[in-house]
Amino acid sequence: MCDYSLEAYRSRPAEEGEKLTLERFPSGSMGFTTGPACDLAVCVPAETHLLLQGIGDTVRESCGVGAVEEVVMTRLEGGPYKDAVRFSNGVEILLQRLDPGLAAVVVGSPEVRSRPAAAEAVAVPELA
Repeated sequence: MCDYSLEAYRSRPAEEGEKLTLERFPSGSMGFTTGPACDLAVCVPAETHLLLQGIGDTVRESCGVGAVEEVVMTRLEGGPYKDAVRFSNGVEILLQRLDPGLAAVVVGSPEVRSRPAAAEAVAVPELA
């Protein structure tokens, strides 16, 4: 999925096994791309599993996660941005709150991989 804030950019769907980078587009929105150019948004559907690598200290501390984590793409309601990830501990965080340059590998799409029933999502505390 691509946040509506990325609709002004060319886009294409993510492919399983592909390595992506989270970058801030000129509009200010965070989104996945294949490099730092930010001229093509790579849309990752909800329920797709990603392996995030290089999670920053602030996010690790506030979310209780490590530097490398498998996450599931999700969509949050109620704010100007919707694209988010859910960590295995249930914490959900908007892509907007992750660090630019974060690497992500598409592990599996919803059609290929079904996730087990998850516990209720845990709200992430505000970052300082």
